[in-house]
Amino acid sequence: MRTFDNIGELEQAVGSHLGYSDWHVITQDQINTFAQATGDHQWIHVDPDEASKGPFGTTIAHGYLTLSLVPQLIWQIYDVKGIKMGVNYGAEKLRFPAPVSVDSKVRAGVELLSVVPMGSGHKVNALVTLEREGGDKPVCVVETVSILA
Repeated sequence: MRTFDNIGELEQAVGSHLGYSDWHVITQDQINTFAQATGDHQWIHVDPDEASKGPFGTTIAHGYLTLSLVPQLIWQIYDVKGIKMGVNYGAEKLRFPAPVSVDSKVRAGVELLSVVPMGSGHKVNALVTLEREGGDKPVCVVETVSILA
């Protein structure tokens, strides 16, 4: 965990890689729970028997499940003291270059792109890359936009 004492210290880190999160295991229970929450019950996610005959040989996580891990993983990487809140503001770019098979381990890496004053806070853009242990391609690449106030 990289800790910044204030937003000014964070600004000084623009252009640098802030580190990596811990590894997170994607379980079938997590995939099934996400399917329940979103209504996306496609067989490649929730039917292990059918998925074993499919293109990936097993069930895979929803792309948006992978994306939903980003906030949890980012806050394992860095923290800024002296802010009252951090909120998701959106995303500039999003891709899922490779699937995440069940029981895979994923982690995030963060490159800080910009910190810009905005209203009573700061807009923070970061390039977040999720990788699968043993994979040769990222599983999710997204430019996140957050407001820290």
